[in-house]
Amino acid sequence: MDATLVAELSAALSPDRVHTDQLEQVLYGRDASLMRGDTGVVCFPLTTAEVQACIRTALRHDRAVVPRGSGTGLAGGAVPLEQPVLIVTTKMTDIEVDVDNRVAWVQPGVINLDLTRHLRPLGFHFAPDPSSQQSCSLGGNIANNSGGPHCLAYGVTSAHVVAVEVVLPDGELTMLGGLGADPAGLDLRGAFVGSEGCMGIATRIAVRLTPNPPAVATLLADFVEPAHAAAAVSAIIAAGVVPAAIEMMDQRITQAVEAFVGAGYPIDAGAIVLIEVDGLPGGVAAETAKVREVCMAQGARSVRVAADEAERMLLWKGRKTAFGAVARVKPNYYLHDTVVPRTKLLDVLQQVYAIADRHDLIVMNVFHAGDGNLHPLLVFDAREPGILDRVHAAGEEIVRASLEAGGVLSGEHGIGLEKQPFMALQFTQPDLDAQARLRDAFDPDGRCNPAKVLPQGSRCGDLAHLDAHHRERLLADGVWV
Repeated sequence: MDATLVAELSAALSPDRVHTDQLEQVLYGRDASLMRGDTGVVCFPLTTAEVQACIRTALRHDRAVVPRGSGTGLAGGAVPLEQPVLIVTTKMTDIEVDVDNRVAWVQPGVINLDLTRHLRPLGFHFAPDPSSQQSCSLGGNIANNSGGPHCLAYGVTSAHVVAVEVVLPDGELTMLGGLGADPAGLDLRGAFVGSEGCMGIATRIAVRLTPNPPAVATLLADFVEPAHAAAAVSAIIAAGVVPAAIEMMDQRITQAVEAFVGAGYPIDAGAIVLIEVDGLPGGVAAETAKVREVCMAQGARSVRVAADEAERMLLWKGRKTAFGAVARVKPNYYLHDTVVPRTKLLDVLQQVYAIADRHDLIVMNVFHAGDGNLHPLLVFDAREPGILDRVHAAGEEIVRASLEAGGVLSGEHGIGLEKQPFMALQFTQPDLDAQARLRDAFDPDGRCNPAKVLPQGSRCGDLAHLDAHHRERLLADGVWV
């Protein structure tokens, strides 16, 4: 460890917020993915000025910087490589509400659900609601352009971010976007949201306030066959109803969740679908009736509407704790989040089951069915010899099946390290070159969250070729667990 680097960081922050002990280096060396890294100094700034100081100190010592929020990311985006200065924003939790402009200025360490709880008494909420919203932070939501169940009607994070204060990779401060209706210049705010920490670190974020709907109805439809459930999802949209959310869970995950939470899910169903509609009371009543009619026509055994707010919240608690429930089956899971056209849901779902069977793995499916965002969980015990090879091979086949169906690599979890080797399957060389040039405009020296997202050889004219064996190299280097 570079003692001079640590001393300068301690002087810029305070010694109690600059950590180098081995336990914390291990803990902060990984996120919620199956990857682990090599942590350097771990810093906990409180202010924008302290973030600037961390970056400038790292530059003086020729160290890269890696931003990190709550560590709930699933694609290795916050995994540090080659001992960078790790800038953890979890202590940056200020919230300033501007009701007149219908925005809230928040620091990046604010937990997603805490923001909504803060806004609810004022009649507002923050619409993007990832399943990890009880623990994920706004900085990470910005980095990955996170989604969630209610993004079907309301849109993902980028639709709810007005402006971002950013510390650039050289330590300079800038504001991207603004509170005006049409800020001048290029939409660099839009470019920054979803950049996975590769273009700088967000220190203050202006997010839109979404009014709480006057009426809400949450429906639970259960089906004997997943095929009928998938057909119902498309039929609801085709009937002219765009619910706030449509979530689908297969039998295995439904049974695990019910044993874990007791949400009232029917464990004998082949699949269940959660549908939520909101708006004015008359419209909600009409859409509820239409959704019930469509589901029954598509073979639902029953469709029930949550009787009150307590039952509605319990139904959603089951969905949002689904990933935690798999621990009742096996201690580990590997999760992808590819997106496929809604009309291809059933076909890709059947391929996912076949892939899991071929590799002798358990798979559980829970996903944002309304926008085709799949979340297949490969459930396993990492202590079993050879299991990780089968898990990684199955994961790659799922990605390829999704892309072949006309899908994309990620809906909300990001590319990080995990999906980096597949970028050339979705994007052409000119596409990758354009992305690399944009990144270079923000970070010409490649010091901010290096080696993430774009594969080696992304720039046109590079001597290196796209690395088709990237996953194998990560395994050999010990980055994959």
